[in-house]
Amino acid sequence: MDFPPPDAWEPREPLDEASLVRPYTLTAGRTQSRVDLPLEAPIRTLQVAPAPQWPHGDVRAEILRFGAECPSVAEIAAHLSLPLGVARVLIGDLVTQGYLRVDATLGESVSTDERRELIGRTLRGLRAL
Repeated sequence: MDFPPPDAWEPREPLDEASLVRPYTLTAGRTQSRVDLPLEAPIRTLQVAPAPQWPHGDVRAEILRFGAECPSVAEIAAHLSLPLGVARVLIGDLVTQGYLRVDATLGESVSTDERRELIGRTLRGLRAL
């Protein structure tokens, strides 16, 4: 019986276990946000005191930093290279903790230009994902 050489048993590419585990740890295993967050929903950072004391490089601090520019949920996920579901859970947590506000998406009274701008921003965010 012929066996393949031992090097054939080795994986061709190293497994990236951190990418599989990290989203789970960021959300404590949760997959649903407590807040309704459409992809196009603009997010805004609220001025709160005291500032959160998270460790350096914490993704929540990055989300708050992006929130100053009023990005959409999809844009935040794309900028931070987060799965969309993870971004929704984390953003939802920050909303319920009083750090972020979800602005209303477009209503019936918005102009065509505002609709086009929203569609463009959403598409850019989705492409970046």
